[in-house]
Amino acid sequence: MAETFEELVEKYGKVGRYKNLAEPFHCDVNHNLFMGHLGNHLLNAADFHSSDRGFGMRTLNTLNKTWVLSRLVIEMEEMPKRYDEFVVESWVESAMRFFTNRNFRVISQGDKTIGYGRSIWALIDTETRQPCNLLDIKEGEIVKWAEPDLECPIAKPGRVKMSKEAPLVGEFRAAYNDVDVNGHVNSIKYIEHVLDIFPISYYKDYMLYRFEIAYVAESYYGDTLKLYLEEIGENEYEVRISKVTPEGESECCRSSLRFKHY
Repeated sequence: MAETFEELVEKYGKVGRYKNLAEPFHCDVNHNLFMGHLGNHLLNAADFHSSDRGFGMRTLNTLNKTWVLSRLVIEMEEMPKRYDEFVVESWVESAMRFFTNRNFRVISQGDKTIGYGRSIWALIDTETRQPCNLLDIKEGEIVKWAEPDLECPIAKPGRVKMSKEAPLVGEFRAAYNDVDVNGHVNSIKYIEHVLDIFPISYYKDYMLYRFEIAYVAESYYGDTLKLYLEEIGENEYEVRISKVTPEGESECCRSSLRFKHY
């Protein structure tokens, strides 16, 4: 017999808390955890949290539905260092018909908060790839899990504006390691390709403290993807990724990066 909402709240609470380790081969030349790997830890926390509470991927897949990430913001005061143990907390801030807002807190040793994340997710049909009504799942129970008053002090995702004149700085063909279980280019892989635009020498002097990405359309194995970069301020950049189509180019995502000197 399925557990009731009250039983799940008693068992898990509304906020998930997950232990992690900054493995050394997931860290960069400064011994900091790669932003992409941190993103994976956040998305894992989202999956663990939703699965335990009855609205995770495995449950939704039986209904021919799945979650897709629409927007992600990560803002860090410092990054976990190699071999550091750290905790990711995750909770639902709000849920509407077609989108849910999910937040994160990153906690280092000594219970020190070192960063936060915000994300927006949509529920789609796995066959039509069209949005579905979240409130149709378990009679809208996801709304009961919301914790709107729990603090997440970083700015919400904004609109990434780029001019059409932004120069092309790179391109790649989506390959085996870019594609995930949903059959499209993985959300984190876009982040990694964006961060590869900058030389390793830049990362030795500057820390990426805020990364924001908005996903517009899916891309697939074999697609040619082009990256456009625009500098909008001191150590502030915006990047657009588009895929080549028979009609020209179609935008896949836009991202915003903010760096600070070590």
